Amino acid sequence: MSDNRKRHTTAPAPARKSGSFILENQKSLVFIIGGIVVLVLLYIGYQRFYLAPRAATAADQLFKAETYATVDSLQQRAIDGDGSYPGFKEIADEYENTKSANIANAYLGGLYLRQGKYQEAANALEKYTNTGSVVLDPLVIGLLGDAYSELKDYKKAASYYKKAAEKNSNTFTSPLLLKKLGLVYEAQNDFKQALETYKRIQSDFPESQEATAIESYIARAEARL
Repeated sequence: MSDNRKRHTTAPAPARKSGSFILENQKSLVFIIGGIVVLVLLYIGYQRFYLAPRAATAADQLFKAETYATVDSLQQRAIDGDGSYPGFKEIADEYENTKSANIANAYLGGLYLRQGKYQEAANALEKYTNTGSVVLDPLVIGLLGDAYSELKDYKKAASYYKKAAEKNSNTFTSPLLLKKLGLVYEAQNDFKQALETYKRIQSDFPESQEATAIESYIARAEARL
């Protein structure tokens, strides 16, 4: 996870024309990072907030799907099941309005993002409800931003990134989400908002990894004003 974050903070090349850096570097930016890290984070979230009583059957079934989710070649089984155990899709439907279903939807969103199924990811993630986790909740909201970024619905992506960045503000999730928000503003040619967002990373989260390379983003946005 740290390698991914470091790679995405590399200073970008200057844009050649309006919006060109989005088209040329979309997959190497930070839009879809959440789909990669969500599997580890959900495991942490599982440990933290699965404290209330729940159906033993649902918990057992969810655990099996989680096991498949950690193996790239078995992730489709995590989604659809293996014939003996249900996957996240069935758990989300069968145990609707339970903690198991909530986690299943978050996993589905992350897995669909990794598969490039962005509308399916958005559909699953929109069913997720907050758990109180200061890390997991904003990241799942951020995943919705990732999905809509890939769908090129930048206005909706920006609303989710902004909401996620302001939820449970902390030095881990907030600067990452603010950087995504800035990139989405740039995709909409709103360089004033992008500049303000990048400067917020610099002023509010100076010790974050994102802040180490933010000067180049600030300079790019200033040059486009």
